[in-house]
Amino acid sequence: MITALRPPFSAQGTGIARKILWAVTGLLLMAALTMLAHPVRAQNTDAVSPLITPTALKALIDKKANLRILDIRELMQGDGKTPNYAAGHIPGAVAAPYSSIRGPEKNPGMVLSDKELTELFREWGITSQAHIVIAPVGSDPSDFGGAARMFWTFRLAGLQKISILEGGFGAWGALNYPIETTKNTPTPSSFIVKLDKKQIVTTNEIENLLRAKTSGARKFLLSDSRPEDYFTGQDKHSSAPRAGTLPGATNHDHEEWFQLNTSKLLPKAQLESVAKNAGLITDGEVISFCNTGHWSATTWFVLTQLLGQSNVRLYPESTVGWSKSRNPMDNEPSRANVLKQQLRDSVDNLKK
Repeated sequence: MITALRPPFSAQGTGIARKILWAVTGLLLMAALTMLAHPVRAQNTDAVSPLITPTALKALIDKKANLRILDIRELMQGDGKTPNYAAGHIPGAVAAPYSSIRGPEKNPGMVLSDKELTELFREWGITSQAHIVIAPVGSDPSDFGGAARMFWTFRLAGLQKISILEGGFGAWGALNYPIETTKNTPTPSSFIVKLDKKQIVTTNEIENLLRAKTSGARKFLLSDSRPEDYFTGQDKHSSAPRAGTLPGATNHDHEEWFQLNTSKLLPKAQLESVAKNAGLITDGEVISFCNTGHWSATTWFVLTQLLGQSNVRLYPESTVGWSKSRNPMDNEPSRANVLKQQLRDSVDNLKK
């Protein structure tokens, strides 16, 4: 007997299949909505370390990686006659003197305009794709501050792939790595600088913060990165009309981030310990300053790039900018003491 072929689904089976189909569709829809609400971020495989060793840099050069090495030494040494860059530099490095990004003599910490920085960055061949390596002299903590200020400027311009060469040009030469004397002139880029102004602390902002301090509306810490004699008003920058520090500021000398008598930062665990002891690991905001936003750039660099703090900003004009305003200063010497210091300075100059 021949049995009639049955359709693949009975009426009852078709109903069950439809329910299953609707259930699966519902699950898929919910998953899609979840992904839209919480998108999976692609991992940044191009991330670079904020510090790079000479050995690691040489390996990248040998691999012909997409690098833009910036030699931030001044073109001439202090005598005005002995060249730096022209006498020898890291292969492929472009001359990018630190002074290029500084403000005028009367206010060196002032940030250049977007237009001025755009011209510089294009001249140096800066692109968002290239790994930028900042190469200072590598002589001492103050020299590192220049590299940190350059790093800060690039970061505010939206660049992410930036590293400072540990030990600078000095460490590179100490390993007998290749040095060239050829001037490197990159093809100008089309990079446009638009600084994140929210990351730049201004004098007016600090005035407002100090006025509102009594209400406790916003927790913040003013951290003075200068040596103690500047903090206490015994010394001052030549461009500052007054000595002293910002009202309520605490003092943490930038040199405490470094291994003794070197430009090499302490190991991370020690940096964290130093930061905690200085009260710089806090829930409130930390505003770092010095004389001209140079030494304090190191404090910003350590706290944000090495210790992962997101609540740290830099006051680039620092005490030079603040002392030019009519705002009060802590530890400001009396008029009599200022006159005595001026007299001592005059006598010392006559002895030279």
